[in-house]
Amino acid sequence: MRVRVAVPATTANLGPGFDCLGAALTLYNQFWFSVAPSGELEITARGLDAEKISGDRDNLVYQAFAAFFEKQGQPVPALRLEIELAVPLARGLGSSATAIVAGLVGANALAGNPWTNAQLCDLATELEGHPDNVVPALLGGCRLAARDRQNQWAIADLDWHSDLIPVVAIPDFELSTEAARQVLPTQYSRSDAIFNAAHVGLVVRSLASGNGEWLAAALQDRLHQPYRQVLIPGYEVVEAAALKAGAFGLVISGAGPTLLAIASPDHAEAVRQAMQTTWQATGLSVRAEILAIAQTGTLVESEAEN
Repeated sequence: MRVRVAVPATTANLGPGFDCLGAALTLYNQFWFSVAPSGELEITARGLDAEKISGDRDNLVYQAFAAFFEKQGQPVPALRLEIELAVPLARGLGSSATAIVAGLVGANALAGNPWTNAQLCDLATELEGHPDNVVPALLGGCRLAARDRQNQWAIADLDWHSDLIPVVAIPDFELSTEAARQVLPTQYSRSDAIFNAAHVGLVVRSLASGNGEWLAAALQDRLHQPYRQVLIPGYEVVEAAALKAGAFGLVISGAGPTLLAIASPDHAEAVRQAMQTTWQATGLSVRAEILAIAQTGTLVESEAEN
């Protein structure tokens, strides 16, 4: 038997929700886990950017897989891992989160599912460094994560109104999270902190109610987007095109360079076309897609070995 794990892409931050707010999207990476008969690590990859995937122990899926068994105090079994990619690497759609979540979920399944989702979330967040991608990737939907008084994660599931359609424009260049963090200031003013706190609250109400006017105001941010825009050629013209086509707003997805617009069902296709054609006109190769919120998160099933 082998275990198939399908993990959705994610869009994190959602404007002012820096490092704490994210949503799962209907774009999936798939992973198959089984014990390698050879007794050695075996990794194969196919699909988008497959040539960039390591076949050795530095593979991020394997690192998460091994971390699970180390936490369990058990030897790491010889792993046969097959990967099928549809989420582009280093584009702000949570590709690293899919790897970490898959490794942990696959390990948990092979071990007989001794861990709860809460335990998996904790270790995934520890490995990733922040919860905004790994939590919705595992649990699905839109999630807000914050520390409680015991420094544990309190995770809230947020309603996302069906009239709010996510549209992503994915350019053909990479932007690492590390590079995107290097441009951020180390300190912020009180006014900027207050601004973002208010706007996170408004994002939550906007997403639940489907109120586009509120959302247009809510997606503003002062903590990361103003600094990261300079790393994304064409940002301003794409944003203007999306708004003109009817989007409620546009934000950087995760650390970028993918841009996320949110639109009504009636305007989603026009927004998709506007984002793609406008960005392509700047000389970049771009793919724009209309997606939906992946409410179920990571999917796991056992199947017969080929």
